Amino acid sequence: MFRSRLPAEVRRGVRDVAPLLVGVAPFGLVAGAAAVDAGLTPLQAVGLSVVVFAGASQLAAIDLFGSNAELLVILLTGVVINLRMLMYSASIAPHFRSLRSAWKSLCAYVLTDQAYALSIARYTDATAELDATERRRYYLAAGGSLWIVWQCCTILGIVVGARVPDAWGLSFAVPLVFLSLLIPAVTSKPKAVAALVGGGVAVAGDVFAVPLDLGLILGGLAGVVAGVLADEWLATPDGDADAGGAH
Repeated sequence: MFRSRLPAEVRRGVRDVAPLLVGVAPFGLVAGAAAVDAGLTPLQAVGLSVVVFAGASQLAAIDLFGSNAELLVILLTGVVINLRMLMYSASIAPHFRSLRSAWKSLCAYVLTDQAYALSIARYTDATAELDATERRRYYLAAGGSLWIVWQCCTILGIVVGARVPDAWGLSFAVPLVFLSLLIPAVTSKPKAVAALVGGGVAVAGDVFAVPLDLGLILGGLAGVVAGVLADEWLATPDGDADAGGAH
C-alpha cells in the first residue's frame, strides 16, 4: 500500500537506480574505513562524507589527508576530479529551469554520474512526457537513493574501520579502489597511454616528494595531455582512432 502511494516517477527512479546501488556500497565502506585510517575522527569522517558526497574526489581527499597534504592541494584535487560535474550540470540544467532555487540547490547537491546518466536517459526518452514536477521526482529519487546508501555504507565503514587494529593497516584500500575503477575504463590505446602516463607521473611525484603533494594533480594533467596526444597520433585518415581508439 505504501508503495502505491508513492508518485510513479519516484518509484521509477528508485527502481532504475537499484542495480547501481550494489556497486556503490563497497566504495562507501572503503571511504569510511579509509577515513578513520587516515586519522580523521568518526565525526570528521561523517562530516566529510555528508559535505563532499563525491566518491572519487572523497577518496582522493582522504588519501591526501592521510599524507598530511596542504588543505589547498586537497581542495584543488577535489575540484579537478569533479570538473565533469560542470558538464553534467550544464547538460541537465534546461530540464530544471522552472524549479525553485531551493529545489535546484538540492538537485545540484545530489548530482552524481549515476543520477545524471539515468535522468538524462529518462528525460530524452521519446515515450516519456514528463512535466517539471515529474522530472524533479525522478531525479531526486535516483540521487537520493544513492545518497542514502553512500552515507549508510560510509558510516558502517567508519564503525568497522575504527575497530581494525592499527597493525592491519587500511592504506591499501584506496589505491585498490582506484585500480578497480581504472582497469575496466582502459578500453583503447589512447586511454592506456593516459593511464600509464598519469599513473607514472603521480607515483613519481610521491617518490620524489613533489612540493605540496601536487603529484596527483600533475599526474591527472599529464594523463589528459598524453591521452589527447595519443588519440591524435593514432588517428587514421578518416578520423577514427587506430584499432579501438577513444570514442
